[in-house]
Amino acid sequence: MADELARIAHNAQTIVAAAARLPRRHPIVLIDGPSGAGKSVTADAVVAAWEGEMPLLLRMDEVYPGWGGLWQAGEHIETSLLEPLSRGETGRWRRYDWHEKRQAEWHDVAQGRALVVEGCGVLTQGNAARAHLRVWLDGDPDARKRRALERDRGAFDAHWDAWAAQMDAFEAQHRPRSLADLVLWADD
Repeated sequence: MADELARIAHNAQTIVAAAARLPRRHPIVLIDGPSGAGKSVTADAVVAAWEGEMPLLLRMDEVYPGWGGLWQAGEHIETSLLEPLSRGETGRWRRYDWHEKRQAEWHDVAQGRALVVEGCGVLTQGNAARAHLRVWLDGDPDARKRRALERDRGAFDAHWDAWAAQMDAFEAQHRPRSLADLVLWADD
């Protein structure tokens, strides 16, 4: 556990250091990678270590329209959030209510604040073009699966294979690792 925490801290510091060199006033950071790679805890650490005003953190888990919605969520982030922000307009995203199994309220994201978006499927070709820092976080497949299934305490078990298949298809089409400015590893 100590090694895992040290790796998370190291990865977060690497991302924060890279973000500090960005010439943009309102940087957009995308953190993608397969399930269980540590994206969420790394994003938390990035936000905590960020210099200046804390960035807004958006988790793709809030956006996916159900277990089959990896592709739709990435497209939604592009068209509703990042495209408007790239034009200097207010972007927005819509939360998915997992309990009600339906779309829920919209959230506006105004210009003027750093934005970190983390989750599987966010590093599409279109999103990469609109971000200032692109991160691919990966890890040992067995360790990733163990972490993901332990984290979700059984809620993910029945969906692991279908989600992994979506992620494989996403990676084959978008090649997110090749779009990344930083490729980091979650395990020693």
